[in-house]
Amino acid sequence: MMKADGYDVPDNLHYNKEHEWILTENGKPVRMGITDYAQRMLKEITFVYLPEKGMTVKRLEAICTIESIKAISELYSPFTGRIVEVNEKLGERPGIINEDPYGEGWIIAINPSRLKKEVGKMIRPEQYAEYVKELIKIDRDLLIYRWRERGRLGEKP
Repeated sequence: MMKADGYDVPDNLHYNKEHEWILTENGKPVRMGITDYAQRMLKEITFVYLPEKGMTVKRLEAICTIESIKAISELYSPFTGRIVEVNEKLGERPGIINEDPYGEGWIIAINPSRLKKEVGKMIRPEQYAEYVKELIKIDRDLLIYRWRERGRLGEKP
């Protein structure tokens, strides 16, 4: 397990810049969910609109909606394939994603039709950890910039 400024980044997963993770295991459907960074940014997750089991999806197609006290976010399919499992527990306890985003908080499982081709479009854990660090730095810089700008306008920071 790696850390990126306090955020967990398991090293056995693949990631994308939309803050989704996938777990590939030989002969099993690909499980996916959202990262520790994503669940913390969303804050308390209040509802998950799950797709239908058996649904055919295309890579980068919106397949699920996550509602939180802060925002509504779409989850995009990292692969072309068929959804073979959905985490039904999320219907009654969507907060499982906040509690355990890489374990019990998984969202769907896909049987990909182009795994070898499309998994290459994902990023490695080290790359995702660096990406998260960059986002955190940008957020900090923007906050400092806003404080400085307000100070110049005579407002209290």
